[in-house]
Formats: sequence, structure tokens, C-alpha cells
Amino acid sequence: MNGQDKIVAELIRGLKHERDELKLQVHLASMEARDQLNELDDKLDQLDSRYQPLRTAVETSADDVWESMKLVGYEIRDGLKRVRETL
Repeated sequence: MNGQDKIVAELIRGLKHERDELKLQVHLASMEARDQLNELDDKLDQLDSRYQPLRTAVETSADDVWESMKLVGYEIRDGLKRVRETL
């Protein structure tokens, strides 16, 4: 596992943990927060499904691919933060 791979793996692991915590609280939240969380949940699933094949791909993957995945992960993180702030 290279450095970029570790960063993305840890980011995804943390995002899944945050998502799971928020799911426990969202059942009490407004429908808007639920919709936002569902959208972010879909994005996280897409990110994870794209990440898994890359993990096993050739180690010469371009840095911009990893950067792109990190940007999507950070976007999801920020969205989860916004949902948490509405609770």
C-alpha cells in the first residue's frame, strides 16, 4: 500500500464511521437532512466502488487519480459535517 493509497483508505474508513454515526441520529432529524445524508451515502458508495479496483491496480497509477479521489472524499466529509451541524 503506497502513501496515497493509505490516505484514501483512511479517508474512506473515517467517512464510513462518520456516516454510520450520523445514520443513528438522522432518524430524529428533518427530511432535508435525511435527503442530504442519502445523497452523500450514494457518493461514498460510488467513491468506495471506484477506489477498490484502483487499490489492486498497477502501482504506477497517476497521482492525479488519487488527488481526484481525495477531493471527492473531502467533499463528502464536508457534506457530512453540514448534516451534523443541522442535527
